[in-house]
Amino acid sequence: MWDAFQREMLEAMGHTPFVAQDPALPDDPLLDALLRAAGRDRAAADAVQLARAWPKPAALRGDAGAKRALWPRLRRLRRAAP
Repeated sequence: MWDAFQREMLEAMGHTPFVAQDPALPDDPLLDALLRAAGRDRAAADAVQLARAWPKPAALRGDAGAKRALWPRLRRLRRAAP
């Protein structure tokens, strides 16, 4: 994130300071439950990265085997949670 001085200097040099937007997590109760099971919440620094590494919630809803396979990963994450 640029502070006011940095933005002013970038603009003086003819550059447009862009602000990176955090990728949003889909609003899904199952995703929230998975994050809680991993010892995280939506505000966690690695929440987006974790959600991208997991199967999509829609796929998990229809596949009990995928859910069972995900639980050991969630438990390891919960033990290592900050």
